[in-house]
Amino acid sequence: MSGGMIFAGAGAVLFTMGLVGVVLIGPLLRRILAFNVMGSGAFLVLVGLAQRDGGADPVPQAMVLTGIVVAVASTALALALARRLHRLTGRTTLSATDDD
Repeated sequence: MSGGMIFAGAGAVLFTMGLVGVVLIGPLLRRILAFNVMGSGAFLVLVGLAQRDGGADPVPQAMVLTGIVVAVASTALALALARRLHRLTGRTTLSATDDD
């Protein structure tokens, strides 16, 4: 088993853990963290599968770097929205039925 496949397998496990967290966890901050874990898993899969002739392919690496920048910006936006939701409603969870 090559090193790239080990990284891809670990990335798949991280992605699955993040997906389960996003679906099953209630508090908003923990969902945001689970979404970040899911994104990190996707990045790790891309880097792991981007091996060509024993060397790294630069195109997927550039895509992962761009994805990291987008992930940081989206995390900042999600945290700002969660903070605003808490300030306006006092809740830190999203519910399917709003009684407000």
